[in-house]
Amino acid sequence: ELVIIGSQSVLGQFPDAPVALLMSMEADLYPRTHPELADKVDAAIGEGSAFHQAHGYYAQGVGPDTATLPRGWQRRLVRVDNPNTNGYAGLCLEVHDLAISKYVAGRQKDREFTRELARHALIDRMTLQKRLAATRLVPAVTRLVKGRIARDFPSKTAA
Repeated sequence: ELVIIGSQSVLGQFPDAPVALLMSMEADLYPRTHPELADKVDAAIGEGSAFHQAHGYYAQGVGPDTATLPRGWQRRLVRVDNPNTNGYAGLCLEVHDLAISKYVAGRQKDREFTRELARHALIDRMTLQKRLAATRLVPAVTRLVKGRIARDFPSKTAA
């Protein structure tokens, strides 16, 4: 089982996700029961590997602490296990957990990603607020994330 924590984990819930959400050529992942083997992921299917050259995308080995996630995220993982996974199971972040990690990271590409999630109604503001409350952050970062969420969900009523 591979835990997928990057933007590509959106495919677990939304296999036909909008193209704007699928711009990344990498999948950030780690082996669930052996996260210490993340370096082997890079060697086998990482950037510049034969896999990358053959398929046009690659994996980046990360660790369980790479993303900042709400409490309980492991219980909400979305399992992908089908003929296309070649005997492996992908465990993808639930979309609101993924969004919280992106809001916390706050890079330009993360902000664009969360805007697209909101624009396509793939995330819900109330659920995000609940997940944010379940995320261990310093108060200043919590305020920053609240502002980022608010910007992605402008009020529908204009004054």
